[in-house]
Amino acid sequence: MTDPRARRMAPVLDMALEEERKAARTLGECPRQLEDAGNRLRDLEHYASEYEKGWTQRGSQGVGRDWLINYQRFMSQMHVAIEQQRQTVDWYAESLQRARDNWRQRYQRVEALRKLIARYREEARARADKQEQKLLDELTQRLFSHRSSSNE
Repeated sequence: MTDPRARRMAPVLDMALEEERKAARTLGECPRQLEDAGNRLRDLEHYASEYEKGWTQRGSQGVGRDWLINYQRFMSQMHVAIEQQRQTVDWYAESLQRARDNWRQRYQRVEALRKLIARYREEARARADKQEQKLLDELTQRLFSHRSSSNE
């Protein structure tokens, strides 16, 4: 015997499961996005470092004013790009944490609903068992009183 309360909760559980699956998919994408952003940051830092090494080599040979201005402008742009990419990495790290928290909340909701439905089903089984026992007791009592009255 299924409890009507448990049947009514089934669609709620299905919706919660779908939300949990979506949160899990989002969580699955976040580490890759964070890794990609980190790789871009490392690439920018490496490129800037290599460019600075080139400056050192070129600077030892002497450079003109225009070359120096262009170098400074380019390095300034590189530092801005690196800082922006650091902010992007930080944003993806926070996004990963938010996705973890969201998934955890969704998962806990699903588990709570499952426990509630299990409790409803257990209560329905207990009521059915109690009703069955009551019926058996009544039948036994009738049978016993029928035998007693037949023997008299």
